[in-house]
Formats: sequence, structure tokens, C-alpha cells
Amino acid sequence: MKKKFNVKGVCIPTKHYMIDITTRLENLKALVEAEAYFVINRGRQYGKTTTLVALANYLATKYPVISLSFQGLGDVIFETEANFCQTFLDIVKQRLRFCGATQAEQASWESGKVVNLSLLSEHITNLCEHQKFVLIIDDVDQASNHQVFQNFLGMLRNKYQLRNNAQDFTFHSVILAGVYDIKNIKLKPAQAGNSSLTTNENMVDPPWNIAEDFADDMAFSTNDIAGMLTDYEVDQQTGMDVATIAKEIHAYTNGYPFLVCYICQYLDEKLAKNWTKANILVAITAIIEAPQTNALFDDLFKNLRNNFELSDFLYKLLMTGKIYTFSQGNAVIEQGLRCAFISNHNRQLHIHNKIFEIIISDYFISEEQHEGNKFTTSALEHDVIDAGQFDIERFFEKFNAYYQRHYSKESVDFLEREATFCFLCFLQPYLNGKGSYYLETAPNLATGRRLAVVISYGKQQFIIELKVWRGQPYRQDVYHQLADYVKQRGATQGYLLTFDFRKKKETKQAWINAHEIPILEIQV
Repeated sequence: MKKKFNVKGVCIPTKHYMIDITTRLENLKALVEAEAYFVINRGRQYGKTTTLVALANYLATKYPVISLSFQGLGDVIFETEANFCQTFLDIVKQRLRFCGATQAEQASWESGKVVNLSLLSEHITNLCEHQKFVLIIDDVDQASNHQVFQNFLGMLRNKYQLRNNAQDFTFHSVILAGVYDIKNIKLKPAQAGNSSLTTNENMVDPPWNIAEDFADDMAFSTNDIAGMLTDYEVDQQTGMDVATIAKEIHAYTNGYPFLVCYICQYLDEKLAKNWTKANILVAITAIIEAPQTNALFDDLFKNLRNNFELSDFLYKLLMTGKIYTFSQGNAVIEQGLRCAFISNHNRQLHIHNKIFEIIISDYFISEEQHEGNKFTTSALEHDVIDAGQFDIERFFEKFNAYYQRHYSKESVDFLEREATFCFLCFLQPYLNGKGSYYLETAPNLATGRRLAVVISYGKQQFIIELKVWRGQPYRQDVYHQLADYVKQRGATQGYLLTFDFRKKKETKQAWINAHEIPILEIQV
């Protein structure tokens, strides 16, 4: 069977192109050897299940590994302790069958007398006295909604503490995996907006506060992607420039495993194995605009719709230019990081990757258009498209006229907050599904927040820096940083859009030369 790229379910090394996770497995094994109880919390489709399956195989020569999930079993098993205990034991017996355990070892986990957690605890003590079992539970998010499961975790926590004091026997190591932080599982319903914690609940110890975190990032590095593509190239002989393609895929995905594999799969299966930078953009556009979404995008949209605090945070971070720094204890920031919607780089928070930036900004613009608010434009494609080429100068002329007509009398506070969003709302109809854009953001000590919009239309690419007028002394710094950025991107010219909120201001559109780079400067 020929290997392929996989975006659905577990990746198997003999069937699918994968990165090398040997180092990750060694780090996990070290935690198991140390008798650690630990958690793997990552975003949706971040490679958790694939890692756990590989780990179970990696440990199999030394430990009997019980790897299970309560996903898809319904809610009946959580209605009573008796239901839970018997289902748990049945699943353990089934899993041991595939770990090379004898029939006698499998049968030892059977017990019709185990009808509550106290009896289950005693049963585990007896079975773990002479054998080092490793327990892995995947997809704990759904199970953690149920009190009986939280009580089960509390029982394991108690046995772990007694084991460390030589007063009990229990699982050698326990590994839990999910999106939410199981150590603070009582916070989950509150963070999801479904309930609030009472003062007493805030004071109660969470059921899994003994667990250590698995610190490995699990995102794919550029070298990881290059290694996977090298294996592919050995088989397919496409002639791709592996280093260039790996770097470009990483630039758009920030190594998000699902997004990396999705792009690779699309290039391999839908674009005739034509691995070019231009086709990476084609693949991204097709993935974003696919009529059937995927679990990752569904989860992102669900959070944008249902979690106002998180949605508002992402809007301010991406669309209005607010700068956020990482801080412990901020529930919204913690959730954004846990779901991998944002990333923390040197304590500066960003949207996790360029694809998420496109999806999130498109979502906010779509909501704006649906509500019929004044940002919505009636832009016509043919006004700026000529023979398949995007006339960027004509586009800026139209934007300037539109901006002066609709926003010149708005308050400064409003304009500073919403100017970027206004520009993107105006831009989107002109692209009309045939082009795309993403945002590049970074802090700048001299001139404030740096924000660039990178537009792709066919083979054309436009790098536009957005600035708020802060005075003439800063202009040379702005020119210099834009020229440097244009050179880094391998482009030949740049565009500077400045929002001037002074009552007496000059609007202009003219070409200048800055550090040997032609720049079209637009001031509105």
C-alpha cells in the first residue's frame, strides 16, 4: 500500500507520511519511567491521539498499556458508579487482549462485585501490586462533564498520593489527553459559559492537581515538515524544492499539524503533485472555502459564536490592533492558548497562524455584512480587475473616496479602533473568492503596533503596511521598516496606507523611493 497524507484519525507510520516523533516519545517515556501522572492538553487535531497510539506501542515491550477512550459510548455509563465501574473494567479487559496479555490476565480485571468507586479502588490495588500497568485515557473532555468521572479522577489522585507514601498500589503512570486542562476541570463549564463557580467550588481542590504538564510544543517545525516531504519525495520524485516548500507551509500554518497535512494532502491529490509556492496559496484558498468544514474549523466557529469574551478578545487582537501580553491567570488568554487559537511568542500574543487569521477575519466581516452595518460595501469586482490583474492603485483610489465619504466625521477613538476592520471589509468583496489576504502583526517600539496586510491575487502579491499618523518624525522609520519587510518577502515594491485622524489633514496617493524600494504612499 502506498503511503499518503492523512487528516482524518490516527496517523500510522506504515500508511501515512509523518514527521519523526522519536524525541517526543523519548520525553514521554521518561515521564512514565518516573511514575508521573501527566496531561497532554493541545488544540483540536493537534496530533494528540497519534502521539498516544505511538506511545502505547513504544512502551509495549516493558509495560502492559491500557489505552482507552470513553468517546462515543453515550451518557449511560456515567449515570451511576456501578455503570461506570463495570464499563471501565470491560474496556480494560478488551484493551489488554491487544497488549499480548494472557486470558488469565484479562480475566483478572473482571469483577461483577465492583459496583462503586471504593470497590474499584480496592480492585486496582490488588491488580497493580505485582504489575506495572500504564493507563492512557484519550478524549477526556466529554467524559469530564460527568461528576462520576471527576470522582474517578479524584480516586486515582488519592491512590497516587498513598502510593507515594507506600500505603497503596495503583497504576504505574496515568496519561490524560484532551483540549481542556483536566487539572482544573471544574473551571471547564464556567469557561464555556455554561455555569459559574460558587465560592466553595473555587476553594475545592481540582480532581487532578497532581498531574504534570507535557511541555513539548508538538507543532511541526520547518525541519519536521522538510523531513516529511523528503520521505514523500523519495517515493514520488516530483522535483519539488523541499526546503522552500517546507518553509512556505510553515509560514502559513505555524506548524499546526492538521493544517500542514491538509495542505500537503491537497497538493498531492488535487493539484497533480505540483508543489509550488503559488499552489500552496491555491490549496489554502480551497481549504478555507470548502463547502464542508472540518472539526478544527467547526470548533473555532463554535467558540466565536458562543464564547463572547473569547470572540471579543480575538477581534481586538486581530482587527483593532490591540496589543496583549501573556499573563498567568487570565482565563480568556489561557483558553485561547489551550485551544491553539493564539500563540505566545516572547510574552507577545498573536493569532496562532495565518490561516486562522484569514478564517477569523472573514468570520467577523461576514457577521458585519449579515447584520447590515455600515462597514458593508457594495464594491464591484470589475472596477479594479483588468484582464485578470488586480489594479491596486485604482483600488486605493476607490477606498480613499469611500473612506472620506463614510468615516471622515467619525470620532478619533472610533477610527483608531476600527480603521483596519473598515479596510478589510472594503477589500474582501473585491477579492471575490479569487484572492486572499492575511495579516502580519508585530510590536514596534518607535512607531507603535506594526500591521501589514499581504494580498495575493493570482500570481500578484501586494504588501501593504497600515499605520496611524503619529507625526512626521516617525515617517523615515516607517519607510525603512516597510522597505526591509518588502525585501524579506522577496517583493519589489510596497504600499503604505496611513490613517490620519487630524481635523486638518492632507489626503494623497503618490509613489516614493525608500531605501531602493518603490512605495506607493496612500494617506486617508
